[in-house]
Amino acid sequence: MGKKVLVVDDDADVRTFVTTVVETNGYTPIVATNGEEAMAKVRGDKPDLIVLDVLMPRESGIRMYRELKTDDALKTIPVVILSGIAKRTFLRSQAALTEFGGQAVPEPVAYLEKPTEPEELAGTIKKILG
Repeated sequence: MGKKVLVVDDDADVRTFVTTVVETNGYTPIVATNGEEAMAKVRGDKPDLIVLDVLMPRESGIRMYRELKTDDALKTIPVVILSGIAKRTFLRSQAALTEFGGQAVPEPVAYLEKPTEPEELAGTIKKILG
């Protein structure tokens, strides 16, 4: 069984695209449709990598990322952000949350803007997981 990659996105087409890239490159995909469902899978399945969307219903990727990176048991799991939102906007939101009393969080290991090419996504995952 390959390393596990948790794919978190509310868009079914994007989940299918990312899952296909993950599987064809020898990794095992786990799927979640929002941050709340994903956090349960992170704790239960212990993925080796998370590919995370930013804008989702229930718990957003912004909130989930912050929750991951401030939890001592989970903060070492690498996260690739895959979003239609610009990296600069994501980082500004994290800085604003830190400024209002939150704990500072590191930048994600990679940030890809949608739409991404399968080769770019696969290359990023391989670079992180080997």
